[in-house]
Amino acid sequence: MKLNLLSLIVAFVTTLGCIQAQDKATPIFENGEAQPVKAFSNPSEWITHDLWVETEFNTDGDDKPDRMHVSVTRPKQTETEGLKLPVIYVSSPYFAGVAPDTDGLFHSVEVELGDTPKERVHPEVTRRGKRPVISKSHINTWVPRGYIVVHSSSPGTGLSQGSPSLGGDNESLAPKAVIDWLNGRAKGYTEIDSNEEVKATWSTGKVGMTGTSYNGTIPLAAATTGVEGLEAIIPIAPNTSYYHYYRSNGLVRSPGGYLGEDIDVLYDFIHSGDEAKRPYNNKTMRDEILAANMDRETGDYNEFWASRDYLNDMKPMKAALLMSHGFNDWNVMPEHSYRIYKQAKEQGIPSQIFYHQNGHGGPPPFSMMNKWFTRYLHGIENNVEDNAKAWIVRENDKRDNPTSYEDYPNPEAKPVTLYINTGAPKAGTLSTTKLDNKGTETLQDDASIAGAELATAKESKHRLLYVTPTLTKDLHISGVSDITVSLSSNTPAANLSVWLVSLPWNEDKKAKITDNIITRGWADPQNYKSISKGEALKKGEFYDVTFSLQPDDQIIPEGQQIGLMIFSSDKEFTLHPKPGTALTIDLDKTSLNLPVVGGKDALENAFKQ
Repeated sequence: MKLNLLSLIVAFVTTLGCIQAQDKATPIFENGEAQPVKAFSNPSEWITHDLWVETEFNTDGDDKPDRMHVSVTRPKQTETEGLKLPVIYVSSPYFAGVAPDTDGLFHSVEVELGDTPKERVHPEVTRRGKRPVISKSHINTWVPRGYIVVHSSSPGTGLSQGSPSLGGDNESLAPKAVIDWLNGRAKGYTEIDSNEEVKATWSTGKVGMTGTSYNGTIPLAAATTGVEGLEAIIPIAPNTSYYHYYRSNGLVRSPGGYLGEDIDVLYDFIHSGDEAKRPYNNKTMRDEILAANMDRETGDYNEFWASRDYLNDMKPMKAALLMSHGFNDWNVMPEHSYRIYKQAKEQGIPSQIFYHQNGHGGPPPFSMMNKWFTRYLHGIENNVEDNAKAWIVRENDKRDNPTSYEDYPNPEAKPVTLYINTGAPKAGTLSTTKLDNKGTETLQDDASIAGAELATAKESKHRLLYVTPTLTKDLHISGVSDITVSLSSNTPAANLSVWLVSLPWNEDKKAKITDNIITRGWADPQNYKSISKGEALKKGEFYDVTFSLQPDDQIIPEGQQIGLMIFSSDKEFTLHPKPGTALTIDLDKTSLNLPVVGGKDALENAFKQ
């Protein structure tokens, strides 16, 4: 009798334990994606707290390691049931606010090439935000799906110590320290000056990072450290090189929409950190390091810019990479993602790239992001790494419906050389036929005229325009166009701007062709030998200037013509010297290499009547 009672008790306890185990909340996966879990989905039950993670650097002059402000949002089960979950981590310099729109914040572009910039206004940022929440971004998306969401303010912003460095080492080591803390390798504290530790006992140690623009740069910065635990990143429109952001082939060039911005302007724009530390940071970082090395006089590439190019730091990187960018992003231009994607592939890192046809920002479809993090953070074998390497949103398709390709550029794309023939001040021709002894044509610089106005003018002495025959079939281009412009200048310095456009210009937003700018590029003729060192141009002497335009993947519809426009100052992007510089182009030595899917045969077939 006693034996039977004991057996019943054991059976009851075992059954109860099984029921309780079944009741424990765990992530759920379907079709290779993390699904919302009811037990994780009540925001009132989420645990939110903040802390400071100690780094291995000191950049604000107080002889103590800088501490980064971090906030955490996690399901209650990480506290009540001992559940460990992976982390989605977002870091930013913007969370605590930015500088006001102040007159004089930007550098004046009404200057002669080579002149020293005038002093500009340095606004103060008023920090905003209350503890313990740094940001609410991504929380509602990922916490219900079985992730912990972590935010941090980057050095010298918000309640994080240190100084902004705009791509300096501390902006890579700061997120590394947070990831180290999530893996038990760094110390976190309850307060900025406390010795009471906080441990991430609820973290599996697997971390994924994402973000847009500067917030997309930081995941790449962290990944270049090779930090253990950072398994996957999804940078969206990231700035991967400050030189490529503020310069172009030796030319001082603004990011689109921010004429006159430079790296020191961005420093002032984001510096929301401790007011007491700002004078030291301003003196050492802005006024000594940035001002002394950014060189707006020549635009040359130097060690300062090289140290702020993440392509140079990629060797330790191993985090799986899903890049996202817009082909019409003229702020952080599409080359930023392409150059990193290309190098990651060469290093054998699992990599995919998503491009859309719009402007700045724009994440991949949520399903792509979900599968990427599910595979690398939860370890679910969903075979995402075996999917197509490139995903392109075709013209007029929705962003969540990209077309898959074997790779980017399209493997079937081949460079086709196009030559120019006379036509100024109207339009000359652009074709695959090379004619000799075509002579020269000249344009006169006038920065007051917008590029779109030049492209649409029937004739103009301020640009040279060369157009193909009208397309009778759609034409698919994919990759990077390269151009060689042979020119002489009547002044020692000149801007050189190139647009590749689709004509006629179409203002109808519902039309099949919605953006007439195919791609663009800029260069300093003084840097025809090297972007690291320019030389004054000699009047009457010709120089061959070779450079790449921005990457693109576009289907140009039948009925359009492809136009190559060569001009000097670009009103929206370059400095604005006084009008009058004359650039003379040697037509025999100027050519464009266009990446055409199907090569020369496809291009010539598209012109047949």
